[in-house]
Amino acid sequence: MNLKRTLTVLPLSAALLFPAGVLGADHGEEENMDHGSEYELNVSTPASDLRATLDLYLSEHAFLAIVAMQKGIDGAEDFEDVVASLDHNTEDLTAAIASVYGDEAGDMFRDMWNDHIGFFVDYVTATAEEDEEGREEALSALDNYRAEFSQFLEGATDERLEADALAEGLQMHVDQLVWAFDQYNEGDFDAAYENVREGIHHMFGVGKGLSTAIVDQFSDDFGGTKADTPAADLRADLNHLLSEHAGLAAITMQKGIDGADDFEATAGALNQNTEELSATIASVYGDDAGEAFEEQWSDHIDFFVNYVVATAEEDEAGQQEALDNLDGYRVTFAEFLETATEERLDASELADGLQMHVDQLVGAFDSYVEGDYETSYDNLREAYAHMFGVGEGLSGAIVDQFPENFESGMPSEMPQTGMGGMSAQDQGASWILYAAASLFLASVIFMIARRKNTGQEVQ
Repeated sequence: MNLKRTLTVLPLSAALLFPAGVLGADHGEEENMDHGSEYELNVSTPASDLRATLDLYLSEHAFLAIVAMQKGIDGAEDFEDVVASLDHNTEDLTAAIASVYGDEAGDMFRDMWNDHIGFFVDYVTATAEEDEEGREEALSALDNYRAEFSQFLEGATDERLEADALAEGLQMHVDQLVWAFDQYNEGDFDAAYENVREGIHHMFGVGKGLSTAIVDQFSDDFGGTKADTPAADLRADLNHLLSEHAGLAAITMQKGIDGADDFEATAGALNQNTEELSATIASVYGDDAGEAFEEQWSDHIDFFVNYVVATAEEDEAGQQEALDNLDGYRVTFAEFLETATEERLDASELADGLQMHVDQLVGAFDSYVEGDYETSYDNLREAYAHMFGVGEGLSGAIVDQFPENFESGMPSEMPQTGMGGMSAQDQGASWILYAAASLFLASVIFMIARRKNTGQEVQ
């Protein structure tokens, strides 16, 4: 097994927002982690890195597949470029699988994975041609795929994953993408983006199940670390919300400049992403604290929207004002994070990382407007992957700051629901995010309120 390849296929991740001096953990710092411990108080381990890698590529697959299906039915100019990005995602995911099971298995995986993407494209084509028989044929092909692919994964993992449960999970994946597409095509955009979000979230369950099976199968290659610890769950939870934010923000900016009918629904999905994080604060500290956080997070989203509006109006002064507001926000928010983590994260380096986030989304948008779709989707992928570095650094600081919240509770069992969706262990682990992240973010809320009370402006 080529473990080195496994742990390096995750691009543009931790080093982007959290350089070496900022990260709360280092794989070489053995004194900070006990690989034989039942409860690892470290988010950055070989096992959790594998999980993050799979989470990245699997969730990005769902996101890009949905975007590609929308672009296909719309006959959009950037359809081929979205498909190319989806192909790049497949290559990255294939490399991760091949690094564990070898090139032959990687080739088999690629062939089956490409086939199922092709079946989704066939479904879109048949829909565009109002070919009901073609639609049914595509769905039948997807049904055969899920059975064959489930057998492949069961065999590869030496039956650590069950084919029947896997097939159910894969059916969920198919249903979510098809429903999201059908609802989009029918103009039921709110329902469509509910399924978009569910489709993305589902793949984090797949990543957890697959990484847990691989680590159990090749435990020596992962130094005895586990992929399903409370600390790893926190990292995955933050990776999910943060990467979804980046993906939805990029698409919302596209929809805005295009004047698309689903712009409001896309923005609504982005707001729901914000509300989930804000609800964590409100559930512990009350509605006022939740509203204070939501206001700050929403502000930076509004600055991106202002940039889109100014671009549509060819208002260069408005564009610059939006960028200036984003610049002020990143500096202020970086200071919040440094204080909240008791300097476990460095404000100046955080500000640099937040600038990358801004540059990636603005770069993706500008390139899209200019018709340079290849560059646009390169930036979109970088923006999505970048947030996994944010999740790693942020969760690392939280775990280091509040280790007592991650010392109890057995690592969750292998998901039996096809590795996706909100299974019982996902719900049980959510208290970790609520307790630790709320403690972490409470100090941010306090600083926001204090600055407002003293008349200081927070951008």
